[in-house]
Amino acid sequence: MSGGLSNSDLAPVASDQRTWSRWNIAALWIGMAVCIPTYMLAAGMIASGMTWWQAVLTVLIGNLIVLIPMIANGHGGTKYGVPFPVLARASFGTTGAHIPALARAVVACGWFGIQTWIGGAAIYSICAAVGWITPAVEADVLPFLGISLGQFLCFLAFWLIHVVIVLAGIDSIKWVEAWAAPFLIACGVALFVWALFAVDDISALFERSSHRPEGVSFWSIFFPQLTAMVGFWATLSLNIPDFTRYCRSQRDQAMGQLMGLPSTMTLFSFVGIIVTGATVVLYGEAIWDPVALVSRMGSPTVVVISMIALLIATLSTNLAANVVSPANGFSNLLPTRIGFRGGAMMTAVIGIIIMPWRLMTDLSDYIFVWLIGYSALLGPIAGIMLCDYFILRKTELDVDALYDSEGEYGGVSAAAIFALILSILPNLPGFLNAVTGTAGTEEALFGAIFDQIYGYAWFIGLPLAMIFYWIFKTVVSNKSPSIKTMHHG
Repeated sequence: MSGGLSNSDLAPVASDQRTWSRWNIAALWIGMAVCIPTYMLAAGMIASGMTWWQAVLTVLIGNLIVLIPMIANGHGGTKYGVPFPVLARASFGTTGAHIPALARAVVACGWFGIQTWIGGAAIYSICAAVGWITPAVEADVLPFLGISLGQFLCFLAFWLIHVVIVLAGIDSIKWVEAWAAPFLIACGVALFVWALFAVDDISALFERSSHRPEGVSFWSIFFPQLTAMVGFWATLSLNIPDFTRYCRSQRDQAMGQLMGLPSTMTLFSFVGIIVTGATVVLYGEAIWDPVALVSRMGSPTVVVISMIALLIATLSTNLAANVVSPANGFSNLLPTRIGFRGGAMMTAVIGIIIMPWRLMTDLSDYIFVWLIGYSALLGPIAGIMLCDYFILRKTELDVDALYDSEGEYGGVSAAAIFALILSILPNLPGFLNAVTGTAGTEEALFGAIFDQIYGYAWFIGLPLAMIFYWIFKTVVSNKSPSIKTMHHG
């Protein structure tokens, strides 16, 4: 192995250290899936014109779809014990792998900052509920930051919790997820039971009818919502080897994901629907935001318990979904200088620099459209990796060559780069329309046809990338020396 491409965190996990069972993987998914965005998932679907059961079904189908590349990409991690950036070297090249690793890291850093701000807001609510902070008195904003000193200190407190855990290493994240999972399940059950007993007539929880505009078909709503649902975890389907590399067997990683992902996502979004149905009966309006709901309940005890639950949910999601991947991605940039802890600290620092509270208050719609849309554009990376690993290499890799810049996977794979560009291009105009908020208007940068194509972004990008990559690797590379010179594989 070339020392310059490896360190103790990027090297293959030794067989005696692969101790994660299917419960650890299932707990990982429960910890990631139980969060505010999951709870509120159905809100957007119902607002666009779906009924409650159509929304639940869309969540289930979307997660069953994304489970396929999730388990498939996890295979290489379990078989060879390597993380995502190293596995990506087989298809993109030892240098080219920086592209997928950093593409994944960028979106994770954005989500890390936002989730840390949400957790800091929960701490702030706890302090206010027990009388440590009087929001009205403490409302003077700091000129540069745009938030109050109390809000910033609460944000920093939650940020420091992350830092302490990641500095302890990956095993501490495994421990947090394993302990958080049963607690979060209990919280979901408690919310569900509260909703059932809070209303006199349970059928009232399901009475909100669809508000689908006249002349708009169900399918024209379903496919864009399904794409968004798949995009929700599309990023994790790339870097799932970061976790499956610790699994005892392929059966453990596959069954753990099957047990943890679709069931938790579907059930928790269903809890969101039921509880929101109860708010319509009790308060005369649909309150989808659990933080806003808790504040309506009034009791300081309820506020504190609820916010602690929210803190744990946010922490478990953030650690697994938004720290591990960029940490490995940054480590891959300079393995001899940056390890997992160094990469995690870079992620944490970026999480402060981006000032997530400004993103949330000033650009909320923009940033969520950007982050979820960006996730859909990552589908092609998954397509290239799956084609390379399963179709071309039949899951057989030279592990030593993954760490050798002069070996079989050395350099940059021109086939992967061309395939990536060509498979992103059809979705790019619709993505830009969505990000600029001009989709479907006369001011749109590109025509309406591109908005329709973008509605299927992940479903178009992933198979296109597989096809282009296969063509470049099997047809073009045999005829063109320029393809071969960049990449020896």
